Order: sequence, then structure tokens, then C-alpha cells
Amino acid sequence: MTMRTQELVREFLRLSTPTVSDALDKLRIRGGCHGIKPINLGKKIVGTAFTVKYVPNGEDIGTVGDYIDEAQPGDVIVLDNEGRTDCTVWGDILTYVATNKGIAGTVINGVCRDVDGIIEMDYPMYSRGHYMVTGKDRVMVQSTNETVSLATVQVRSGDLIMADDSGVLVIPANRAVEVLTVALEIEEAEKGIIEEIKKGASLGEARKKYKYNELQREVKEEVK
Repeated sequence: MTMRTQELVREFLRLSTPTVSDALDKLRIRGGCHGIKPINLGKKIVGTAFTVKYVPNGEDIGTVGDYIDEAQPGDVIVLDNEGRTDCTVWGDILTYVATNKGIAGTVINGVCRDVDGIIEMDYPMYSRGHYMVTGKDRVMVQSTNETVSLATVQVRSGDLIMADDSGVLVIPANRAVEVLTVALEIEEAEKGIIEEIKKGASLGEARKKYKYNELQREVKEEVK
């Protein structure tokens, strides 16, 4: 992870996914991963995506979890199991290894298992749910660090993944600085609204002053 990326991670960790989601909306970037939720509450993660693509087993039968040896501290493991909920691609051994390696967290387009271990090790996990049936002999890793999907969102290796109790966002690496700039402006406006209300303003007055209803809207260039 470069110094620049580390700085971006630190800045995004100061924000919430709702604020960054509004910034993505303003920039017309699809980032919200619908249906993927936290397994254990109270976590917030931001890190670079280490992507893994799964396919069903067939004539070829491959491995399920050896990829983690390649992942680096601070990465967010992004597992694309095509949204399957009938077999898992994450369990207690992977949680143990990821925790020891300093992996930031895991996001699954699918399900996990061994939830008790995830909670006991206090590991940040986001998925479509949990189910005990193993993925071994059912699915296999097709590729790592290639483009995958979370819900309907494209994820490329190195994109920033942000997640908290409200859900999961994908921030394209090539637009992360732009997204951060807009998100900080939105956060500042929302803080201003709260301060105005503390001073006695009505919600309507405070929102009007800071143009609340326009914060997430795309800025259109004027026709000259």
C-alpha cells in the first residue's frame, strides 16, 4: 500500500458510508453494495481490494482458500461467489489466518460460516448471510486480483472498500481523491446544519442555508 493510499485510508476512516455514498451519488459513481451486511456490528474498515473470483466445480476441481497467502496487511478480501447462499467460501481457519496477517476485513458476494469464531476473534466480516455448508468440492477459485462484482458493483484489484454498520461501498481507486474531496464537503455541510439547529434555527432553515437537498446531486455545467 503506497503512502498516498495510506493517507486516503486514514481520511476515509474519519467518515461514514452514508456520507461517502452521497459523494458517490454526486459524482454519479455506483458504489453501494446492496444486500451485503455486517456479521458483527461496531466495525469500520477501509482498505485496498484483494479480489477473488469463484466458479462452480466441474471437470476441474480447485482450491477454496489458499489465495490468502498472497494477501497483504491492510487489504480487504473481496470474494465473489456469484451471490450464492447455498455454500460458503469463508470459515474459521481463514478468519484466524486473516486476523494474524492484519487483513482489514472480508466482504463476500455470498455467505460465510463459523460466525461464532468471527465474533470471538472480533473480525470485520460483511456478507449476504451465513450458512454452514462448505464450498469445498462445490466451488473453486478461478482467479485472484482480477475484476469481480459485489452485488451489481464492479470491483477491481486496488479499489478502496469501505464498510461499517450501514453497509459496504466500493470507491474506484482512480477517483478516490475526488470522492474524498466531495465527501468532506458534505460532512462539513451536515455539521453546519446541526450547529444551526443548536443555535435555534429550524431544520428547514438550516437545510436551506446549506443547500442540504442538493448535496448529493450532480453538478451540471451551465450552457453558455
